[in-house]
Amino acid sequence: MDLCDQKLKKIKDEVIACQKCSLFQGRKYPVIGEGNHQAKIMFIGEAPGRQEDASGRPFCGAAGKILDDILTAIGLNRADVYIANILKCRPPDNRNPLNGEIESCVPYLDRQIEAIAPKIICPMGNFAAQYLLKKYGLADQISQNGKMPGITQLKGRIFKTNNLFGEEIKIVPVYHPAVATYNINKKPILIKDYQIVANLL
Repeated sequence: MDLCDQKLKKIKDEVIACQKCSLFQGRKYPVIGEGNHQAKIMFIGEAPGRQEDASGRPFCGAAGKILDDILTAIGLNRADVYIANILKCRPPDNRNPLNGEIESCVPYLDRQIEAIAPKIICPMGNFAAQYLLKKYGLADQISQNGKMPGITQLKGRIFKTNNLFGEEIKIVPVYHPAVATYNINKKPILIKDYQIVANLL
């Protein structure tokens, strides 16, 4: 087991035992993340849904099917990438994450990013985009009147920053795949935006 595997195993063990917020009380399984531990691209969603909670796997429901279709369309598959979420446990009734829940949970995600050291991070949806742009100090340069723009204004844009080791990371926000579960006509738009991510490889 190499150092990355060891770090991710430690994170997994800690998440399984985690009781930092109340979400652990209602979960069946935490959804820690899965994929290639040497991935150049890391996709980050919002939080597990019902099917993810039941299986412990990220993006295994309707939104996951859309994501798989998008990855195929842009010449990637799950074996190439790593997929995680801002929250590791499902919020009740799939409600939005609360600030306290995000603050409790994102240290795990930060450590996953550090362990995997992707070249490209693709936050899917508002919560992931806003967290990651703030984390890497990019929020101030894109804020409008002190407020972060939404995913509609951010999607498809390429933001450049550096990781802890001084290596360049590109952050490319995109719509969450769930958008196409509500409106299938959005799927070609998603594919176009996700293609920007694949083109960076």
